Amino acid sequence: MKPRIKYSDEPMGTLKVVRDFLPPPEGLVLKEEQVKVTISLSKKSVDFFKTVARQNHTSYQKMIRRVIDLYSTNYDSRA
Repeated sequence: MKPRIKYSDEPMGTLKVVRDFLPPPEGLVLKEEQVKVTISLSKKSVDFFKTVARQNHTSYQKMIRRVIDLYSTNYDSRA
């Protein structure tokens, strides 16, 4: 058994204040501007994304959005 630590109100020595370097919580969420669209997809495609999303504990809409983002980034002529 480990010996118990006894705490006291004694001075702790020279302390140094560390500047807060972490961003605020809202700064940790990377969000891009989004636009709502209505799109008709094949049942087969949606079922595929739903199955894979369930297996990976994520949203199928996020997966579809990511595929479209990757595609557009790859073929963006302005890049």
